[in-house]
Amino acid sequence: MISQWRLRAAFAARLSEMYGREVPAYNTLVDVSREVNEDTLRAQGADAERLGSIGRVTAERHGAIRVGTPDELRQVALIFGALGMRPVGFYDLREAAASAVPVVSTAFRPVDADELARNPFRVFTSLLTPADPRFFDADLRSRLETFLAGRELFPPELLALAERAEAERGLPDDQAERFLHLAVQAFELSAEPIDRAWYQELETVSAVAADIGGVRSTHINHLTPRVLDIDELYRRMTDRGIEMIDTIQGPPGWKGPDLLLRQTSFRALAEPRALRLADGSVTRGALRVRFGEVEARGIALTPAGRALYDRLLTLVDDEAVRRPAADRTEVARALWAAHVPATERELAAQELAYFTYRAAPERPRNGTQPPTTIGELEARGWVVAEPVVYEDFLPRSAAGIFQSNLSGAGSRDTGQVGAAYDSDWLSGAIDREVLDPFALYAHQQSLSITRVGRELGLDITHPAQH
Repeated sequence: MISQWRLRAAFAARLSEMYGREVPAYNTLVDVSREVNEDTLRAQGADAERLGSIGRVTAERHGAIRVGTPDELRQVALIFGALGMRPVGFYDLREAAASAVPVVSTAFRPVDADELARNPFRVFTSLLTPADPRFFDADLRSRLETFLAGRELFPPELLALAERAEAERGLPDDQAERFLHLAVQAFELSAEPIDRAWYQELETVSAVAADIGGVRSTHINHLTPRVLDIDELYRRMTDRGIEMIDTIQGPPGWKGPDLLLRQTSFRALAEPRALRLADGSVTRGALRVRFGEVEARGIALTPAGRALYDRLLTLVDDEAVRRPAADRTEVARALWAAHVPATERELAAQELAYFTYRAAPERPRNGTQPPTTIGELEARGWVVAEPVVYEDFLPRSAAGIFQSNLSGAGSRDTGQVGAAYDSDWLSGAIDREVLDPFALYAHQQSLSITRVGRELGLDITHPAQH
């Protein structure tokens, strides 16, 4: 049997190879990421691997796909379930973007620490929202839903193999090979001609809506390597003549610990596509929907830490309005320096970030009784704290990446009330619980504290999560 994590690793590698053939600039992005990681490791030594070994970071990828209906999303969940990936987090990009981005999203990923260490492949998956009247009137919604209902994204054989792989936690060699072939094929860019008039009608609403509902297939929208120094990568990509988007999304680069997630990308490329005209003839055209994203991951924040992050974003926005000529990055950096603890120890003490703990190999031996709070145990050398890597996404950053790569802002009827979607709705739509990322991080931290307490013979007070 080929285990789920090996299926996941093989799928990620094959998807990367396929996407590199389709979008050669992605190969450049991977090469530059590897160079930056190697240089950072040489310069920083063990500190460079504080948030994951260089082997994990170099192999790490996240993909992004888009689907049109809850049924399609349910099938995607089955395919990724076969790879040991579960839906984590709910992201409403409709509210996070100034441009029209009519999707809600979740991310499929491993959730256990051991599985993440083996292969942390994750796929950010967006679902179109035709029921939202701000973007789609009744007539367009009806035609769009009819179009989506008439297509098949994933062949029944692939779904049957996925169901077996999930149930049995792996597949025999020959079936594993067939599953991987069909799964990668399902996300290749189709050569089937696109109805130009239909695509353009959706594009007036949103380029994202056209990319999802204007074609009869899905495809990998971007594939993202992880880099240890995203500012340096941005510089090197620009030096190679590759056009990057204007900013790095997420927290600013600053002197304190890396937090959450920073992302950027090269701009969406014009890719040749076959277009069907009204008279039935086919012509060659180009569509600009796929781009090359790269990310740098930091420490996972608690709800209190995340609230601080969101408040700082608001302060940056307010300052940008008050002083439009000011450099936004410098404004953000100054606010972070003023409001965010500059050390991991202080982040932990203020319960702003998640850490796992292990008993120190050389503990105090002077006969004194150890303290019973995790902070004091760490401060006095009884335990070692290790930051928990942020494995998830930021809706405003995701929307910013989408928005930076759109050809137009699209349209939105702000006089209409948006359709309601939330995590519970999404869980029901795919018949799987969409997991709360905060709960996963808190469990990981709590489990480590319980283990330390057992090893030291202590009843350790756990941090309150708020």
